[in-house]
Amino acid sequence: MDNELENPPVVMVFAGNDPTGGAGIQADIETLASQGCHAAPVITALTAQDTEGVKDFMAVEATLVIEQARAVLDDLAVAAFKIGMLGSRAIAEAVHTILKDYPGVPVVLDPVLTSARGYELADEPLREVMIALLFPLATVLTPNSLEARALASSADTLDACAQQIMEYGSEFVLITGTHENTPEVVNTLYGNHRKLETFHWERLPGSYHGSGCTLASAIAGMLAHGLEPFTAIHEAQQYTWGALKHAHRLGKGQYLPNRLFWVKHESGE
Repeated sequence: MDNELENPPVVMVFAGNDPTGGAGIQADIETLASQGCHAAPVITALTAQDTEGVKDFMAVEATLVIEQARAVLDDLAVAAFKIGMLGSRAIAEAVHTILKDYPGVPVVLDPVLTSARGYELADEPLREVMIALLFPLATVLTPNSLEARALASSADTLDACAQQIMEYGSEFVLITGTHENTPEVVNTLYGNHRKLETFHWERLPGSYHGSGCTLASAIAGMLAHGLEPFTAIHEAQQYTWGALKHAHRLGKGQYLPNRLFWVKHESGE
């Protein structure tokens, strides 16, 4: 039987494994499944963490990251790439060599620098390679406001941060505002060296583990379906807000997004 028309788009994800299931690869897989996509997960790092914070991590050998990715790319047609935690400079360089071979495929990059509790996940050499090699290949870059300030330390406002980050070469920059002291969460989209749109979302109570992974993967999934970036970015935020609104507090720390909240919604429960 010919199922060609029913095949979901494939999104390759480079990210670490979070044993809580709240962030990292599991967050990406659940999000992409919710977008009607098939996730092809390439593990970059193993982490020891709980809902309160990261305890330790170990990066995978860069050669194994390349082997994971090449095995899939030689077999499946990948419609988008999503990049999360990389773990080491060597892995960032490896991912760059892979992306250069697929110039027409959209790339969503979540520049993971630290954990929610401040544990460093990207040292200075890794940050330098991300900026020099990966940012220029990114269709959409999704830093939160803390990451934006870290990536553009000489800028004095978030707008100025965005302008500096765009100089690194990404097509669109979406700075999220969950860490800002504002009544609503304000996410701001930049492109073509100017501010394009601000998005206002109800600020939900609590703190959430894996919200950035969810948003970036949702954007990648929408792009994989062929949506143009502005629409993909808006719809991905709506989905992410829903996942946070229906989050569970399963542990002692942050809430875990319920990325399958739509199942109950659609069933009428």
